[in-house]
Amino acid sequence: MVQSDGGGASRSTDPASGTSSATDVSLREYLEAVIRERDQRYSEVALEREKALKIKETADLAALQLAREIQTYKDEKANELREQINSERGLYVTQTQLRQIEEKIDATLKPVIDYVSTQQGSQQGALNQRQLVGWAVAVLVGLVAIYLGFN
Repeated sequence: MVQSDGGGASRSTDPASGTSSATDVSLREYLEAVIRERDQRYSEVALEREKALKIKETADLAALQLAREIQTYKDEKANELREQINSERGLYVTQTQLRQIEEKIDATLKPVIDYVSTQQGSQQGALNQRQLVGWAVAVLVGLVAIYLGFN
């Protein structure tokens, strides 16, 4: 006895039907349904993968644009610094120029320094003579005082 609206894996609920054609059709339908479902899942996964790839490409393009902007900014700042350094090069004295200036100043001041040294030496000599005379007078006064003290 074959029923047309039976549930389950086969169309027949009669175990004694003896044929497998009803079960084969049902198994085929089941496998086709499973395959359709998997194909649909694979299609959905592929669609989501494409969406993710588009999002990644968009992010990559944005990252590249940002990297370009950053590099442009760095280049501009480097150029500004280079220009500043080039403009300031003329403002500073080189070591050679500094030595030349030092030699000129030494040559200009040498006569003044020699004159001051000579004057200081003569003043020192005059001070030594004055001190010597002062000591001599003090000694003479002392001797006179001693002489007068005994007489």
